Amino acid sequence: MENQNNYVMKVRDNYIAQEHTKLDELKELDKKVKLPALLVAYIFGSIAMIIFGTGMCLSMKVIGASIMSATALMTVGVIVGVAGIVLCIVNYFIYKAMLNSRKKKYGDQIVMLSNELLNKEN
Repeated sequence: MENQNNYVMKVRDNYIAQEHTKLDELKELDKKVKLPALLVAYIFGSIAMIIFGTGMCLSMKVIGASIMSATALMTVGVIVGVAGIVLCIVNYFIYKAMLNSRKKKYGDQIVMLSNELLNKEN
């Protein structure tokens, strides 16, 4: 009987209009800070890894063997691979800079809202 009541309460809660609380607002602000930086880091990092992988494939003569000589392939592959590695390293600094700028932009709002919520609890 208790399981049935719990299930009924869960279903009922899905259909009751939820009010927007300050905690919900705090979660949304936190997401606004972190999500764009993460998306840019994932997309830029993926592109950097594709460039790095292309350089490795060229160096190992997996692709481009019919176009260039072995020495040229190795040289081009190393250059492209190093460019990919550099982009992977730069990705971290882009992420941190973007995250810090968004923290500065929304930090005051988040701290103010957090203080309100903490003072309510005390």
